[in-house]
Amino acid sequence: MIHNLRISDFVAKTDSCIVDVRSPAEFQQGHIPGAISLPLFNDAERAEVGTLYKQVGKEEAVLKGLELIGPRMCALVKEAYELTGNSRKIRVYCWRGGMRSASIAWLFNMAGIEVELLTGGYKAWRNYILQLFEKPLHYLVLGGYTGSGKTEILYSLKESGSQIIDLEGLANHKGSSFGAIGMNPQPTQEQFENLLAMEIFQKDSNKAVWIEDESRMIGKIALPELFWTQKNTSSVIFLEVEKEQRIERLLKDYSVCDPEILREAVLRIQKKLGGGRTKEALDALDLNDLRTVADITLFYYDKAYQTGLRTLKVEENIRRIAPLPNQTEMIHALQLLERMV
Repeated sequence: MIHNLRISDFVAKTDSCIVDVRSPAEFQQGHIPGAISLPLFNDAERAEVGTLYKQVGKEEAVLKGLELIGPRMCALVKEAYELTGNSRKIRVYCWRGGMRSASIAWLFNMAGIEVELLTGGYKAWRNYILQLFEKPLHYLVLGGYTGSGKTEILYSLKESGSQIIDLEGLANHKGSSFGAIGMNPQPTQEQFENLLAMEIFQKDSNKAVWIEDESRMIGKIALPELFWTQKNTSSVIFLEVEKEQRIERLLKDYSVCDPEILREAVLRIQKKLGGGRTKEALDALDLNDLRTVADITLFYYDKAYQTGLRTLKVEENIRRIAPLPNQTEMIHALQLLERMV
């Protein structure tokens, strides 16, 4: 049996896996989060069929497609059997919900698998995420200077039942010149937007959602305009953490790093640091004096953060909170604010 589902119903289901039957390159560029790549054609084959369709006609393209996938039909079904297990249910999409997904849906249906097709395909998802970025969630922005431990607190809030979106985790970047150190490669811009949209889709709009205070760019990733606008009109809970405590946290995070990687990170911000401070930081790095390196770079990052707050004119939305004796008390205080703000 084959069913057609609109995008909101398609992504809301949890009783079956999702397969993306587009080419590997299309999948790599961006896909619905959680989808598994099960390409009907590889990249070269897709290009060949597409060229035939445009230059010769539909019939020739269809025949070439059948010629290419015919020998692989058995393998595709076997893989679908493994993915569906005993449920024998699967969700399928291609680019526009056209021939590729319809073809594989027919094949899987013939093999006894119940198929749910995404109406409009991946293109429908990309249009839908614009609505998700406009979804009126109650964001609470966890602010604080670099080294304040915002990510750690964010996940403590999650463990205590609060809703969070980890923007740095989705972007695989900590949001500074040093932000890529120890992280996996960043996703494409398109895939970051997909990941963020899915996070928003899954959130309860009746409860607050905590996010970290980020600049528009997280490494090479840009926060979507609609999301950025909502973030900048939300309340900011600013953690007032002493600089010495922040230095200690940075030393813990970066003391095991290759000095050459740290050197490259310092050099990336030399125009902002200035020649004198850059030299001080590099000299300190040569002496393995990471405390001085952290002190110098925090001077720049603190100043940049202050400038950002003034530029966005959000000072009236900021509530400042000093660290409490232990993490448990801090989380309780933040969750109390969550209900009040």
